[in-house]
Amino acid sequence: MSNSVISVEGLAKRYRLGRRVRPRNFGEAFVNSLTSPFKRLTSHGEAETDEFWALKDVNFEVQRGEVVGIIGRNGAGKSTLLKILSHITPPTSGQIALHGRVASLLEVGTGFHPELTGRENIFLNGAMLGMRRTEIARKFDEIVAFSEVEQFLDTPVKRYSSGMYVRLAFAVAAHLEPEILVVDEVLAVGDAAFQKKCLGKMQDVSTKTGRTVLFVSHQMSAVSTLCNRCVLLKNGKLDYCGNVSSAISKYLVDASDMMKLSTEENSSPLQIKGVRITQDELICSDDVIVAGKATVVEVDIEVRESMEKIVPGINVSGDTAGRVATLWHGFHSTGYSFGVGRFTLKCSVPSMDLLPGEYWVSITFGGRDGQSISELENVKRLHVREWAGEENSARIRSPCIDHGVWFPRFAWTQD
Repeated sequence: MSNSVISVEGLAKRYRLGRRVRPRNFGEAFVNSLTSPFKRLTSHGEAETDEFWALKDVNFEVQRGEVVGIIGRNGAGKSTLLKILSHITPPTSGQIALHGRVASLLEVGTGFHPELTGRENIFLNGAMLGMRRTEIARKFDEIVAFSEVEQFLDTPVKRYSSGMYVRLAFAVAAHLEPEILVVDEVLAVGDAAFQKKCLGKMQDVSTKTGRTVLFVSHQMSAVSTLCNRCVLLKNGKLDYCGNVSSAISKYLVDASDMMKLSTEENSSPLQIKGVRITQDELICSDDVIVAGKATVVEVDIEVRESMEKIVPGINVSGDTAGRVATLWHGFHSTGYSFGVGRFTLKCSVPSMDLLPGEYWVSITFGGRDGQSISELENVKRLHVREWAGEENSARIRSPCIDHGVWFPRFAWTQD
């Protein structure tokens, strides 16, 4: 007997762009004839329209107790897929089979009535999941404690901030014991501490109670930490389904390629034209660098109008560890000033103390107001290899080599 709780076969969703529909009754038809008397001469019923397939021929299964990440670029079809699985929108074709109650957290305030209080919405959401009032009451105190909105529990939720909305909505969805929990990127609205709390709760939901979680996020570190399988969508189609690390790597490579292609279409007054990584004054072939050696990152830019107090920055991220290093140029008050033309900036790192592994380099430029002017995410795939020199080679035999991604120079002393 199959243990799958979600089965998706040939799923597709089509939207019509600029659709014109038939009048619903005689009165509507009469008004249309008065306001647009010549329309009926050129159009009958529905007009020819463009079609957009948000999803096309998607197939996968999810087993009971799995935590499955759904990743992909904006517009890949992630939210559409979750809305179909949550019965918010119907598919154009294909079939889905769900075995169990589904609790969805797709948008801020989803499932909440704005005029009702937080207390009333907890019971409303529980009723929508088919739970008895006694069951909801048993979980009520846990929900309130987790959401941290006790002070505002008897206030209409329309007066809640987006963060309060999300805290209460997630608490309700996670504590009312649905067999399937569906969570979209909406968690990004919360602060870092609450996001960490939610991830911990989702892990408990899957490991301790055997419930299934579908999790959409652009934070690859969260996906890697939480999920044991991953679905990668690309242009509405299933591009990959399987190992989390493989899915993330494929997603980041595709994202990097798209960012490179977009540089030519960038309308920013400051455009990033090239990025090089050098060691010993030589360009690192295929972006392979030796750990522990002095490293220089060179960034070529084109400035199309005079700019002041521009701050360059470099972010280094791991496939699964999130951001591991941030190299910013001072403060916005001490940034660079540029006239019109082409320039090259260099960021020198005396010792690249990253453990051997795979990393990504992102380049960003911020303005005097702290806002991003130009940015290329994951523009370079950094392949860090074995440490240089006898001293460094000895260091990697330390028992802490398997922990973390950064190997700082340190020493213990005793007073």
